[in-house]
Amino acid sequence: MSIVTEDIATRTAAPVHRSHASATVLLVDDQAIVAMAVGKALLGLPDLTLHYCADPAKAIEMAVVVRPTVILQDLVMPGVDGLDLVRRYREREETREIPIIVLSSREEAATKADAFAAGANDYIVKVPDPVELVARVRHHSRGYVAQLERNEAFRRLAASEAHMAQELSQAAKYVSTLLDPPIDRPELRTSWVFIPSASLGGDSFGYHWIDADRFAFYIIDVCGHGVGPALLSVSALSLVRSMNVDDACNPKAVLTRLNANFPMSRHNGMFFTMWYGVYDRRDRSLVYAGAGHPPTLVSTGASLRQLDSDGMMIGVLPEYEVENGTTTLEAGDRIYLYSDGVFEIERSNGKIWGHEAFVEAMSAATNVSRIDHIRRVTQAIRGGDQYADDYSIVEIELR
Repeated sequence: MSIVTEDIATRTAAPVHRSHASATVLLVDDQAIVAMAVGKALLGLPDLTLHYCADPAKAIEMAVVVRPTVILQDLVMPGVDGLDLVRRYREREETREIPIIVLSSREEAATKADAFAAGANDYIVKVPDPVELVARVRHHSRGYVAQLERNEAFRRLAASEAHMAQELSQAAKYVSTLLDPPIDRPELRTSWVFIPSASLGGDSFGYHWIDADRFAFYIIDVCGHGVGPALLSVSALSLVRSMNVDDACNPKAVLTRLNANFPMSRHNGMFFTMWYGVYDRRDRSLVYAGAGHPPTLVSTGASLRQLDSDGMMIGVLPEYEVENGTTTLEAGDRIYLYSDGVFEIERSNGKIWGHEAFVEAMSAATNVSRIDHIRRVTQAIRGGDQYADDYSIVEIELR
């Protein structure tokens, strides 16, 4: 144990990092004999350091510099009221949480009550028994150091979360830049809504002309949230866009190749669902295949039908089997691709809105486009535009 008297004008604030095994004590008392008694009680204890302030007018300034883990505070001092000093500690950000043990010659219950009301943590009648004093100092010091460590952990966690949120925001912007812009041509028109979740899911989608007559459109949803699923989704999207004409025109070939290139064993256990279709404007045929993805919807007049997605999810099994489906489309038909984030939405009662309710809402007559209508419906359910999962829906209108 060491006793330190400070010239506070020559010191800067001590580091806030503390050890559970040590305590820094600031004694504020105008009587040197009390300092000697306290020092003797703590003598020989290597885990304790005592700083002594004889001038109560300098106590606040010294506490800010020393950063004690415990303050031993006298009540009766010349020129300064001890209770007022306790209140002033509690008003300062730097000293607000430091444990204060009042040292007083007064034993009245009313005085003790006033001390606790002012913000004291403990009260000892001086001169205390050395064993009791050491025990109380260590107890309050350990609690305060643990509180500092907890606060620092929370601060670091908040900083980490803020950094992660920034990273996710940047990743979401990156994914958005890779999505194909809406197109408006004599053959067809496209529009879409993409709202990344706060934690960023693995949604991506796209469409492109394979040749002069055949138009491919597709949607991907990687399991999980964060940058990893988003990057995997972007990688899969890139591979789809780079396929040769023969493969690109065959949905089964597309899904089989993706399964071979993205096994979950090599991608941190991640897999994804997908729906892929190719429209041939010459005979208005559509060939398609799905890999565990929600069915695509086709609107013909007032009717709405589903194009199922019966294949296995991509990346789960090394051997992949899926069959193409075919259908014929008409001028004026509208095709809807979407992710489960559009309908797996929690209501205020805790229940999920669900796919059946989504299809029913899609079938409802409305004076706005279906994707705008569904967005309004889901916004009303969520109470805003923030979704738990990526929200993706694409509309393709044939002409």
